[in-house]
Amino acid sequence: MHKEKHTLIGPFKQILPMTELPNKGALKDEQLSIIEDGGILLQGDTILEVDNYKALLAKHPDCEVETLSGDLVALPGFIDAHTHICFAGTRSFDYAARNNGKTYIEISKEGGGIWSTVKHTRASSKEELVALMLPRMQKQIANGITTTEVKSGYGLNVENELKMLQAIKQADQKHVLDLVPTCLAAHIIPKENGITEQEYLQLILEEIEPRIAEEKLCKRFDIFIEDGAFSAESSIDYLNQLKAKGYELTVHGDQFNAGGSKVAIAVGAKSVDHLEASGAEEINALANSEVIPVALPGATIGLGCDFTPARKLLDKGCSLAIASDWNPGSAPQGNLLSQAAILGTFQKLSTAEILSGITYRAARALSLVDRGKLGIKFKADIVAFPCHDYKEILYHQGELKAAHVWKNGAKVI
Repeated sequence: MHKEKHTLIGPFKQILPMTELPNKGALKDEQLSIIEDGGILLQGDTILEVDNYKALLAKHPDCEVETLSGDLVALPGFIDAHTHICFAGTRSFDYAARNNGKTYIEISKEGGGIWSTVKHTRASSKEELVALMLPRMQKQIANGITTTEVKSGYGLNVENELKMLQAIKQADQKHVLDLVPTCLAAHIIPKENGITEQEYLQLILEEIEPRIAEEKLCKRFDIFIEDGAFSAESSIDYLNQLKAKGYELTVHGDQFNAGGSKVAIAVGAKSVDHLEASGAEEINALANSEVIPVALPGATIGLGCDFTPARKLLDKGCSLAIASDWNPGSAPQGNLLSQAAILGTFQKLSTAEILSGITYRAARALSLVDRGKLGIKFKADIVAFPCHDYKEILYHQGELKAAHVWKNGAKVI
């Protein structure tokens, strides 16, 4: 049997493996383990060893060597744990109108809002949605992101929700970026036919979920709990029925009004995302649960609202993932590193807390145990930045671009 050859990548000025940090709570930069003049030994798509480059070369003299030049700092490939990059159309009208003083209701009445994206997405074929997703996926890879969660939620009926999830599945097969699909059919209540909240949730359970199971389109469900979307009471029953079928749960919660985080805790959701409206009661409850808070600074930047209280969440002992929420309405920028750096500035997060939030803590929010760290048996998903010190990466707030990206051990940038 042919034995797969080992490959040594390096040298790197610094490597941040992120392997010995806790899953929950505040972090100081002094806790970061830094390997100076390091190398990463691979076998295929898996990491075998991370150590001093010269030591690895002496230990494995017969390995293939992928020699790098210049100062480089290596990290685990970033993980964007909350996006909506399967969509058609633009919401530039919304952005300009919002900044021009118009309310959400006024924008919706003039043809904007989420329903605008629904109409454009419904009018697009599955092939068109795939074609629209691929350049967004390439932008993610170029920004050092090697795994991205993608939600449906702009279909809002059986045919189009399934079309979105099928498009996500096809895009995943066409591009090196790993996609984690999530059904967000419960995004808002569709406008047509006077359907009620309960009727629509029942439709998802009876007509959309069985097709998802049959076609193996996703293992995760999400719901938007908010005024104008879904109530806490209806959400609990809906999520518990999905949990009984074996699905992992996540919740859009506490964005404008508190309440969603309590539901996430009650149903044992993996994460609750947004939390801009979370107060002391919600933060304390999350700290006493296993639900992972996910901050979405892109929505704050897009809407001009408060940031997720990341500092308070961490200081109370919560985990914290940071995701871009890339979507056409509230978070069109789609640059995770820039958003995470800005969140850190306003919330006074350490570099260790920010980098953890877009690597291994983000992986945990997606139940991915094989990535987010540069350690033995982890996926060889690596990003390298052209600098001599890891502190340069966030200092430039997203303007320092990745020099190289490896996905499954293969250099793709």
